[in-house]
Amino acid sequence: MRDRLVAPRLARTKASVLLLGPRQVGKSTLCAGLGAVRTVNLADEGEFLRYSRDPAILGGELRALPRGGLVVIDEVQRVPALLNVVQVILDEPGNRFRFVLTGSSARKLRRGGANLLPGRVVLEHLDPLTVRELPRPFDLRRALRVGMLPGIFLGGEEATDLLGTYGEVYLREEIRAEALTKNIGGYARFLDVAAVVSGHWLNYTKIASDAEMPKETIRRFVEVLEDTLLLFRVPSFQPRRRISRRVSQRERVLLFDVGVRNALLSLHRRPISQVEIGPLFEQWFLLQAIFLNRALRKGWRISSYRTESGAEVDLVIERDDDIVGIAIKAGHGVGKSDARGLRSLAETTGREARLVKRIAYLGETARVLEDGVRVTPYLDLLDEVFGKG
Repeated sequence: MRDRLVAPRLARTKASVLLLGPRQVGKSTLCAGLGAVRTVNLADEGEFLRYSRDPAILGGELRALPRGGLVVIDEVQRVPALLNVVQVILDEPGNRFRFVLTGSSARKLRRGGANLLPGRVVLEHLDPLTVRELPRPFDLRRALRVGMLPGIFLGGEEATDLLGTYGEVYLREEIRAEALTKNIGGYARFLDVAAVVSGHWLNYTKIASDAEMPKETIRRFVEVLEDTLLLFRVPSFQPRRRISRRVSQRERVLLFDVGVRNALLSLHRRPISQVEIGPLFEQWFLLQAIFLNRALRKGWRISSYRTESGAEVDLVIERDDDIVGIAIKAGHGVGKSDARGLRSLAETTGREARLVKRIAYLGETARVLEDGVRVTPYLDLLDEVFGKG
């Protein structure tokens, strides 16, 4: 298991933590290295049944321990009532314990009326791997084919079988089994469409037509995947000043991992074609920005820019003192036309904030185009924007 960016914070914090992330991103492995005095694994059916019948027994078990320390409760959304027990323990005078609670479904916690321990826990996210957590040289081709789930990316060729299982069993079967949606046939059709439109600007009317279901059903399925941490919404960039050009109000959606997206479309067992590299590289780079923004706790707003006339900037990052616009190009050559969207974004932002104009590409050297647009190798650009590790 690679060192994760969030690991030092989990180890040194004195606060209790709610650690959210999809299945197989490494939450359990990460928690296993924290030296817990007690671990409750609710993915284990025996543990799940025992605590489901009587959540209060956790309190008695912890009070019987000879010393305090860290307590890990894995997949806490399976027994949300345990959060009430945790609150009681945290509020006790002389409390000896802190908790790391992991979960893979914020939806189940909220819909179950769970006590999310406001003011008592720190929220952290664990996503698939970032390039900051991997050695160089980095195998981009593998990342675009099988994605960045740790066990998949770092595994051997058998990883493709595991990836197929993830897409088929977890996304299709387990989400349904968790009673997060009752429209089984509609959900199955939607998953296939969601994989196709991942990375695109969302047109609910078209998706509803392709999936043969009402728009409101599509919106609900999007919420299900977002709440189960399997999908990100990337909003449209909103200018802070009044402008004459029309900026698209649509959002983009991204499945949380390009490998899982490929598995849903049965594309993960073969090499990525030249035609597929562009869209996959764009999605992968956007996801890396989202992951790094959360892992490094930057708190920056991430969006995409598109005008009604078709000018686009794939990634816009609103930092504390400036705005970074990034056009993502899956090629080794970049020309003036590739900076069209950045020029449009510069006119839209005006002088309201300093705009850093960048093009991420697959080449190995940086150079400057006219208008201050800098073309930068993609890994160097991620280091530039988010800081070197």
